[in-house]
Amino acid sequence: MHPIVITRPAAQATALAQQITVRGRLPVIFPLLEILPLKDSAPLQAALAKLDNYALVVFVSPNAIDAALRHISSWPRQVAIGIVGEGSRAALARHGLTADNVTIFSPPDPARTDSEGLLQALDLDALRDAQVLLVRGESGRDFFADTLLAAGIKVRAVAAYRRQAPQLDAVLEARLVQLLNSQNDWIVTSSEALRHLMDLVQQVESGTGVAKIQQQHLLVPHARIAETAHALGFTDVTLTGSGDERLLDALQFPL
Repeated sequence: MHPIVITRPAAQATALAQQITVRGRLPVIFPLLEILPLKDSAPLQAALAKLDNYALVVFVSPNAIDAALRHISSWPRQVAIGIVGEGSRAALARHGLTADNVTIFSPPDPARTDSEGLLQALDLDALRDAQVLLVRGESGRDFFADTLLAAGIKVRAVAAYRRQAPQLDAVLEARLVQLLNSQNDWIVTSSEALRHLMDLVQQVESGTGVAKIQQQHLLVPHARIAETAHALGFTDVTLTGSGDERLLDALQFPL
């Protein structure tokens, strides 16, 4: 059976790789995003010091959760949390935050684990005139914040980490060429990561490489990534739904 390429940031890939190995498949960790600390965390710490001012704190990813919660000793129970996927729910649980001790809003549709999905779970009228804190990377979509602002909700966005594409060097190029010349299942959990992959392929093999990567099988957790994949010319795309268990189930491991 084909190797399974995990394109998550390195720190988030290990646990999934272990689960894949246990199930008898070969994982290949090939990060397409690097997660870096902020050069200045003072604005983040200032926002987190006033959590009681917010009716809702939205974390855009597990990275946002891990980066922010290292600055918090205890979470105020009355402040609700918004997340967009099961990876974030697992990250909250690692920090002791579950539905037993805090209200957690998440998309009702496991295939729509994005800002649009989270908005379906929120009562925007109830949040009118309230304050919402959005914890994200240094760059990101403005759709969620803009939608809340249009509904009369006060929004503050604060960065918790930095993202960057991997730098192409001889080692990375050799690994990518090897992957392009074999058939693999690719787990891609970010549209941004998928665009980085296409950029790297074009740098390595601008002609045949693009055709090779487009023929590979992608597994993606939500619809927005699937839409990005199709727009980039991929035809073999499996939409799994959010969470590692759904990703693993979609790989159809032999018994």
